[in-house]
Amino acid sequence: MRVVIIGGSGHIGTYLVPMLVEAGHEVLNVTRGQSDPYLPHSAWDKVENIIADRTTEDEAGTFGGRIRDLKPDVVIDLICFTEESNQQLVEALDGHVMHFLHCGTIWAHGHATTPPATEDMPREPFGEYGIQKEKIERYLLEHARRNNFPATVLMPGHIVGPGYVPINPIANGNIETYAQIMRGETLALPNFGLETVHHVHAYDVAQSFFKTMIHWNTSVGENFHVVSSQALTLRGYAEAMFRWFGHAPNITYLGWDEWSKRVSEKDARTTYDHIAHSPNASIEKARKLIGYEPRYTSLQAVQEAVQWLMDNGKLGG
Repeated sequence: MRVVIIGGSGHIGTYLVPMLVEAGHEVLNVTRGQSDPYLPHSAWDKVENIIADRTTEDEAGTFGGRIRDLKPDVVIDLICFTEESNQQLVEALDGHVMHFLHCGTIWAHGHATTPPATEDMPREPFGEYGIQKEKIERYLLEHARRNNFPATVLMPGHIVGPGYVPINPIANGNIETYAQIMRGETLALPNFGLETVHHVHAYDVAQSFFKTMIHWNTSVGENFHVVSSQALTLRGYAEAMFRWFGHAPNITYLGWDEWSKRVSEKDARTTYDHIAHSPNASIEKARKLIGYEPRYTSLQAVQEAVQWLMDNGKLGG
């Protein structure tokens, strides 16, 4: 099939594009042309890269038509963040594609209530990102069920893999936290360290998109969590990383007000966003309907990424 990927040069596309090419699909990657895949692969030699600035073309009202004119059988949208942008694209593609796959997020759930969350639980999203993603998801699924638009929504957790810094055991993206653990220094966790994070390797996100295409009959009109098999508490995460670096866990706990004063405003804001959500999602629906089975546990995914950081001199001693 002729597959158009919007934003295929990032985390997910690094793995998804080679999967599609090796399966014999014709792949067109719509990109701003400002980044390369995180890992090299010969499959990229067979990909047609199309340079486009989505923001500018959305404002002009031309982006949807541009994608339609590529005559895709399948469109995979990895970088849509607003309801308006999504709606413009869908209206242009309606009646012109066999399958439309959107990359959503487990952030669309909002805060955790009865974990692990299932896809059909009531939603209470907060924060602009989660709110917009929930609106996009709701629009796509309603359009699929009422008007037979062939949409599927995949909902990843904290995507991780070689080439970038995973969400760490204090629930932000500060690489120094791993260096601190590597040195065996005391790590202060907010509260009691019982909030959760739910990672997923970029390879596993890619395989979920690939398997969704294969299982068209059971995926159209559906949404699927795409995470590892189990979430991690911050405490369990930190303890495991200390042991991975060869140290006994060296952890202390501080109330939020005191803890947040010890880190930068940016890190405190990121941590708060993550622990307020405390994602913990079930993958049983994806296992049943599209045959999704993650290759990596949360810790395996994180540790591979941290090992890459060490091997490439990104993690100081």
